[in-house]
This record gives sequence, structure tokens and C-alpha cells, in this order.
Amino acid sequence: MAQLNVNAIKDLSGVGGFTLSSGGVTANGTLTVTDLVVDGTISGSSGFLIPNPSGNSGKFLTNNGSTTQWGTLNTQTGVRSMQVWTSNGTWSKPSGVRTIMVTVTGGGGGGSGHCESGGAGGTAQRQVDVTNVSSVTVTVGTPGGGTNYSGCGGGGNTSSFGSYCSASGGYGANCRQQHAGGIGGNGSGGSLNIYGGGGNGHGSHHSYGTHAGGVSYWGGSQPSSHNQSNYSHRHQSHAAWGAGGNGSQHGNRGARGREGVVVVHEFFG
Repeated sequence: MAQLNVNAIKDLSGVGGFTLSSGGVTANGTLTVTDLVVDGTISGSSGFLIPNPSGNSGKFLTNNGSTTQWGTLNTQTGVRSMQVWTSNGTWSKPSGVRTIMVTVTGGGGGGSGHCESGGAGGTAQRQVDVTNVSSVTVTVGTPGGGTNYSGCGGGGNTSSFGSYCSASGGYGANCRQQHAGGIGGNGSGGSLNIYGGGGNGHGSHHSYGTHAGGVSYWGGSQPSSHNQSNYSHRHQSHAAWGAGGNGSQHGNRGARGREGVVVVHEFFG
């Protein structure tokens, strides 16, 4: 078979055509192709090249400003799930979650036996990008205990979501000032930081309806009752998370506050 060696191929007018070199062909003008069959791969630095479609069914082309690649379309949006902690634990990221909304509330302060009540825990709320986060330590503040006549109620403890945000507990009754309700805790590190409600102070030895504990982000404290001096203490768990403990009457022991809480709403993509 004869071999023809040439350096260039030109059209009939003597312009354009191809320049040939070892292992390459260069078009000297605009190259118009009606039908092109490639038996192999196409590579190079042209912005018109696309990645190999083999094995990428259902994907779409995307780019980062310098390279083009196949991407997966996420059709799931909105809230994926919610997790709630009422005691210490660990948050672990569910599959498909990239953003979370965290709400933390501290424990409530304890009430006293002379109608004074405890302050509620504060609250912080924050949105967190968890694309590169797999788990976070969760701490839930325990409540302050109730006390007898004229005593200082226990202070509620702090709740936190790692180092992202935290909320301090409410003060116990009679602690910052005698015969005064406890002040509320406060949120820290959140996009929204909220004080817990303050507790009520002393009205009279036989007062009723005035010794309710401080209200938290989630609601109010235990029920109270006229002339049923230990009613709140007996129903300590019937209160919203983080609420302050009710005061008691006739020198009986006030109710403890309510435990704090950490709530995480988890969002797709």
C-alpha cells in the first residue's frame, strides 16, 4: 500500500484546510461538521467539552466556575425530622441533612415556702450549617429544687448545644433578694436570645394565684391552689420545660423548677 506524506490539506480555493503534524490535526479556519463519529475519547481544555455521561444517568451538568461535572438533583426539601432531648446526650446528623434549627432552654429555678417562685430558664435559637458536622454534644440543664419558708430556692442549670448556643437556668426564689421571685435566665450565642420569665414575690401568707413560677419559652409552671399549701410541690412535673417552680403556702416546701430542653429541627439540603 502506498503512503502519501503531506504537511497540509487545503480546499479547492487554496485556503483553510488542515495542517498536519505528528499525532495531531489542526483546522486552519472554521471547521463545520455535519456528522461526527468518534471512536474513542475526546479530551482537552475547551469549555465546550462535557464529562463522560457513562454511568451518570439521571444527573445534571453543573460547574464551580472552572470545571464542569455531573451533579445529583436533590428533590427533597423542607423539614426532614426533629429530635428532642430532656437529658444529656449526643446529636448525630441524619442522612441528607445540611441545615438545622436549634432551640435550647435552661432549667427553671426552685420556689420557696412563703409564696415566692423561681425564675424560668432562658432560651437561645440558632440556625446551624452542619454540612461538615457529624455530631454535637447536647447538655440539658437540671432544675433548681424547692425550699421551705424563707429559704433560697435552687438555681436551674444551663442547657447547651455544643459551642453553638446555650441558655442559662432561672434563679431560685429568695436568692437575689428576700421575699422576691427568682429572675429568669438568658440565651447566649443564638440568633435569637430570650430571657425566661421572672418568678412572683411574696404577697401574703394566704395568697393564691400570685406565686406562680416564671414562664419559659415553652409555657408556664405548676398549678397552684388556695389553702392547699403543698399542691404545687405534689405536681412538680406538670409544667412546661424550663418553667420556674411555684411557691408554696404556710411555710411548706416550694416546687422545683422544670428541666430544660434542647430541640433540633433538621432540614434537607
